[in-house]
Amino acid sequence: MSDSENLTASSASTAPPPTSSPSAWSVSTAVAGLIVVIVSYAGPMAVVFTAAEAARLSDARLESWVWAISIGSGLTCVLLSLAYRVPVVTAWSTPGAALLVTALTDHPYDQAVGAYLVAAALTVLVGATGLFGTVMRLLPQSVAAAMLAGILVKFGIDLFTATEDAPALVALMLAAYVVGRRFAPRWATAWALLAGVGWTLLTGDVSFGGVHPDVARPVFTAPAFSWDAVVGLGLPLFLVTMASQNAPGIAVLSAAGYRMDAARSGRTVTTTGLASAALAPVGAHAINLAAITAAICTGREAHPDPDKRYAAGVVAGVCYLLVGVFGTTFIAVFTALPADLVAAIAGIALLGALGGALAAATGEEAHRDGALVTFLMTASGVELWGVGSACWGLVAGVATHLALSRRGSERG
Repeated sequence: MSDSENLTASSASTAPPPTSSPSAWSVSTAVAGLIVVIVSYAGPMAVVFTAAEAARLSDARLESWVWAISIGSGLTCVLLSLAYRVPVVTAWSTPGAALLVTALTDHPYDQAVGAYLVAAALTVLVGATGLFGTVMRLLPQSVAAAMLAGILVKFGIDLFTATEDAPALVALMLAAYVVGRRFAPRWATAWALLAGVGWTLLTGDVSFGGVHPDVARPVFTAPAFSWDAVVGLGLPLFLVTMASQNAPGIAVLSAAGYRMDAARSGRTVTTTGLASAALAPVGAHAINLAAITAAICTGREAHPDPDKRYAAGVVAGVCYLLVGVFGTTFIAVFTALPADLVAAIAGIALLGALGGALAAATGEEAHRDGALVTFLMTASGVELWGVGSACWGLVAGVATHLALSRRGSERG
């Protein structure tokens, strides 16, 4: 029996007999895949635009970045979902993009590309050798979560800072988000974006007159390697992507009843690492498993038969590819939006991730000191000897965690 047959045979046992369930290619799977893409671009893409603006990247490089992460996500979604007959949803690393908001201002772009390649190589290494689970077990989860929270907190603060210039806009978007969370959680971020765009159109703060259909073109950047970029960007990018994206992504599939043992998890992670490496020179910072959007495709709403929900992952992949091809048009739409709207939607899109990270970081009192050290050091934005705060936060937090854990064991 093949891997894919083993995998689908071990899916949730609640599925009805194949003859009584609709085709995998149904309206429900198509809608689920479309929702995944809408949610992915409605908020997380704003983080990419924020990072590009902070780094003053050219329009051509931003276009290439959007093309790369869209094409990478689309190809891996389609290939993995078809190979395993499981709704494997991939995406770009939103926490990784958040890290780049400061990192791209500290390192030349070609060195950042080199750091992307190092992070991708580490991902392939841990996936292909079976070290994925070992790395996740050795890294204190409270410290990893605190590093993620330290990276994301700036976006939460910027959300409310935007009220100084656009109080009505931010209030409306927050209200739309809260209502969405109450009645339709999957669409909450999309509702906030639509409310913001609607307000700016009504007030005349935005015009899409300059938006024209066009095809995106990748731009190659030869990677350069420096110790500062590898340690200050590559290592934190690898860790935050593994801890906040790949590990939860595997957990979502497992919780939905799909058997993702060590071998299959490793192959899946390896595939995303290879895609990241191949597309890094044209702008992809990290391709990884999705968690929140993956849950959209693994639920009963996508299809009553768990063995046929893989089609939702395929649809999501095809939609990613379409957006990637026409990325120039997409960028023109986004760049026409006011800066306050982009800051607000980025902050709103990351509220859930920030709240989850803070909860995971401080949930256990015994690990709280190390997590707080990590959080504060990362959030400070301090740079020492050319190495960014995310790496120093990780180092300081792990050291504090180990010191206090050893003291506790000696007392015991």
